[in-house]
Formats: sequence, C-alpha cells, structure tokens
Amino acid sequence: MLEHYVKDRLPQRGILLMTHIVVGHPNFDTSLRLIETMVRAGVDLIELQIPFSEPIADGPVILRANQEALSGGATVERCFELAFQVTRRFDLPFLFMTYYNVLFRRGVAPFASRMREAGMKGAIVPDLPPEEGADYLEAMTENALAPIFIFSPNTTSTRMKELARHGRGFIYCVARKGVTGSDTAFSGELTDYLARARDATSLPLAVGFGVKEKRDVDFLRGKADIAVVGSETLRVLDKSGVEGVGTFLKSLR
Repeated sequence: MLEHYVKDRLPQRGILLMTHIVVGHPNFDTSLRLIETMVRAGVDLIELQIPFSEPIADGPVILRANQEALSGGATVERCFELAFQVTRRFDLPFLFMTYYNVLFRRGVAPFASRMREAGMKGAIVPDLPPEEGADYLEAMTENALAPIFIFSPNTTSTRMKELARHGRGFIYCVARKGVTGSDTAFSGELTDYLARARDATSLPLAVGFGVKEKRDVDFLRGKADIAVVGSETLRVLDKSGVEGVGTFLKSLR
C-alpha cells in the first residue's frame, strides 16, 4: 500500500520528495530521460500528469507543458505505455495526475483497471470531489489503488475529515490558494494550516505549490511527510536541460 510505503520510508528520509512531470513534454523520449534522472537523484515518488486541454488547477508553466505535449501528439494511450515501461524499470511508486474528463471519456472502471495493469499506485484527480465520485472510489478500491484527495488553506476542518475518510495513500495539501507555479510564503500561516491538516487525518501529508529550493523542503520537515516539486522542475528543464534537473533535485536534499 502507498500509505505504508510513505510511513516506512519516512524515518530514514526525514521527508520524502515527489516530483511531477507532464508526460510527453517536450516529447516522450525526454519524459523517459527525466524519470531516469529523477530516480538517480533519489526522489521517492513520481507523479505523471496525463496532458489535458484545460488543466484548471495548473498555472502557466504546467499549462504550457500540457499544451506542448498535446501538440506533440501525446495521448492517454501513450501515457499508459510510458507508465507500463517505467513501473517495471524503477522500484518506486508512480501516480497519475489528470482531470476527470480523461477518466470519463475512457470509462472510470476500465481506466482504473488499466492503471492497475500498468503498475500505478494511485491517482490525483483535482476536479472530482468524493460526493460525485462514487464510481471512481469503487473502481479504485477494486483495483487496490489510492484515490488521493486535496486540502487547501480554506478547507474547513470538518471538510478535511470528510475528504480524508475517502482518501488513501496520502493527502495532497496545496500550500496556498490559486494555481501551481506562483510564489508561496513558507511561514507560520502555513504551519498552522498543516497542523489543522494533521489533526484531521492519520494519512501522510504531501505539500505542493511553490516548493522551489532546499530551505522550502527543510521548512516542511516535521510538518509534512512529502515535499512536491512541480513547476520549478519544468523551469529548470527549460533553462538547463535534463542534466540540470538532476542537479537541482539533488540540491533539495
């Protein structure tokens, strides 16, 4: 189980590192090289985003990556093919991140079954609340996959407990309001929010949106279990290539 993996690994790591790629950006060969580089850099989990035309939770950096991947011929089927390949090569959990329309178009149950066959461990679907996702939750349970739900700073404590009741694996805590890629204040306000999240669930906590450097990761130690790096990795890729991403990720430790 994904939750057990995180909790078992945490004592030796202090905090786990999860990275995010948009599959097919800038092309599939580079996506594979990025994953290889991330594994060598010592990341603990990798989030594979299936490109979508309207990624509403994402800021301009990841939005552009989605658009470029789709323009370059990325399809859901090709994303599954890459998933089959990397889960067999690398011994760490891979998750899909995408939007509900992708699952709806392919059928929720077949999508979840294919995820299991591909060796995936869970999924983040930010625009699907549990109240509207009974078929999704059932399919994920049947395939031993983790449906990962999201907390935000304005999620009430009552709502946190309700989301956590349906979630598995870990909870994804967005560090601030808004979309990915903007600056985040790693401060007392974030500490208080993460304390509320910790009170609401026994699941591990992942924090994303704005993790850019080692001091951000260090700030999260003891407050969260997973630091998520997304947009900054894409910025480094654009500026310094795949090798630069490896150097950047190692610097976060």
